[in-house]
Amino acid sequence: ASGDSLMVIKADGRWFHDGGEIRRPAMVRAFAGLLRRDDDGQHWLVTPFEKQSIAVEDAAFIATDVARQDDALVFRLNTDEVVVAGPDHPLIARGNAELPALYLGVRHGCEARINRSTWLQLVDLADADLTVSSQGARFSLVPA
Repeated sequence: ASGDSLMVIKADGRWFHDGGEIRRPAMVRAFAGLLRRDDDGQHWLVTPFEKQSIAVEDAAFIATDVARQDDALVFRLNTDEVVVAGPDHPLIARGNAELPALYLGVRHGCEARINRSTWLQLVDLADADLTVSSQGARFSLVPA
């Protein structure tokens, strides 16, 4: 069965259900674990019994911090999850040179938007050509 969850994830990372904000972090984390994004870009909450559409204004997650650990870039998400950039979790640059938008692949097609402070941390970690490497993969911080 499928339907509409009446939920939306705002561009700033806040979750709403039927117009009211979901303020309990544990609830947001539980729903976040059910998220999938299909090839058409539609987000779904998927359980063994049903799937419900969920509106996502920008990205399902926001990356709020990054640290270099050995040869890896480790990101913290607004759900307190940790994602290591690399071949399975690429950094994707969109937008343009004036307004770059950087995203991190999280799981099941879902992405995290890199927030401004985290993007500035990445610039500090980047090489002169504004690329970073993590787990053997190299990523540009600006769109091609």
